[in-house]
Amino acid sequence: MASLVSSLLKGKCPQCKKRSIFNAAQGLFLLSIPEMDTVCKNCNFKFEKEPGFFFGAMFVSYALAVAEFIAFSILFYFILKMPILYTFFGVLFFALILSTFNYRYSRIIWIYLFYKEKKA
Repeated sequence: MASLVSSLLKGKCPQCKKRSIFNAAQGLFLLSIPEMDTVCKNCNFKFEKEPGFFFGAMFVSYALAVAEFIAFSILFYFILKMPILYTFFGVLFFALILSTFNYRYSRIIWIYLFYKEKKA
């Protein structure tokens, strides 16, 4: 279980856990859409099972964004006692910065949700 969580957080292939799902040359917080490989270059595991497979990843991305918005709102408004307008713009700023992070990890989480490990 620990290796599963570790490989998920690192964005590795769920089957071989060696190669990255996304192009490693791109950072997490760049404002460009990360490029995703179609298959693992190590074990040929196909990431997109069928056309439209990643439609469900939008719901995961939405859940990540809501959790981030709530966390930042609580931090800015209740803990740091910032005015509501500053809190609003702070949340918008972090939403923009974390958009590629959410895109990447929503797809990784979606792949891992539907991965069935082959038994020997």
